[in-house]
Amino acid sequence: MDGQIKVLVVEDDADTGLFVRTVLERRAGMSVTVLTDALGALAHATTRPVDLVITDIQLPGMSGLELLRELRRAVPGLPVIVMTAFASVDYAVDALHEQADDFLVKPVSAADLTERATQIAERGRARREADRGAVVLAVGAHPDDVEIGIGATLASHRDAGDTVVVLTMSCGAVGGATADRRHEALAAAGVVGARLFLLDFVDTQLESAPDLIPAVERTVAEVRPTVVYTHSVHDRHQDHRAVHRAVQVASREVPTLGCFQSPSSTIDYRPTRFVTVDGYLDVKLEMLAAFTSQSHRVYMDPDAVRSAARYWARFGTGTYVEPLEMVRAAGGVPSSGARMAADERADDKARGRAGGGAGRDTQDGSVNA
Repeated sequence: MDGQIKVLVVEDDADTGLFVRTVLERRAGMSVTVLTDALGALAHATTRPVDLVITDIQLPGMSGLELLRELRRAVPGLPVIVMTAFASVDYAVDALHEQADDFLVKPVSAADLTERATQIAERGRARREADRGAVVLAVGAHPDDVEIGIGATLASHRDAGDTVVVLTMSCGAVGGATADRRHEALAAAGVVGARLFLLDFVDTQLESAPDLIPAVERTVAEVRPTVVYTHSVHDRHQDHRAVHRAVQVASREVPTLGCFQSPSSTIDYRPTRFVTVDGYLDVKLEMLAAFTSQSHRVYMDPDAVRSAARYWARFGTGTYVEPLEMVRAAGGVPSSGARMAADERADDKARGRAGGGAGRDTQDGSVNA
């Protein structure tokens, strides 16, 4: 994996903490944070990215072994090295019983510390990378865009154990009170356990926003998605087109990029992949129900949602389908949970039949959210 190894050192002795930090930063190029108490370390490890914890056993308030036990519950798979100045067999047995990854006796040499910390941190990274499913990033211009387009697909991903992240570029001020729309977006994300990034770009003015691409790039760098979904360029809404262009650039190294349909899509929207979402449409409707300020919209009506999904099923399998325009699908579909593979229609005849989105207007005029 790329990126600097991040180490959390829990040590109440200032000299030892400085020694470990200096060695790992200078010899191994690691980023090291030193904390003196276990409770603070537990809070740090559960809220920030950490690749390795090195903890002393004798700590104020909570021992290093108790911290190890709590870390195993809160952050499964995080490597932990236990250090102590007492070369006791009992200490070593206790540490290993609590599933410590290694046990070091002070004083430890710089060479030994560097070698073992590097080995264990890299092994932990590789293990977590192998264990994780797909990381799915869905990017929309306004609250409810993503949920309307691929809410059921996201529910399918989450059910398969994939990580789901929603990035919404504006609070949709043109369509309602921003406080309400923020609350609704959080509630909808909570339905599928998605992580939500809600930015405050000006609604209906995303085309002229100079920092749109960097904003998406920062999220991509943080969550490292393997699958990205966003708006199609075939859309009457200027914000949707702007987000599409920004995501194409910002996610250029992500192997899979698919574009969902919006109510403002034009008849040029031509999906090439059809995701069977049987069993997940009710979850999508629950997500949409969170947007109470938008309930007057025709496209939010449950019957309209079901009808659209039923229509697209003619090109896929099952009863309900969500369509995608695939920009990239390198290496196949990363998540079996999204049920895409069996539903792709690659031949020209099928693509021709599938042409045409929900919108009748082929003009490129600007619209409000």
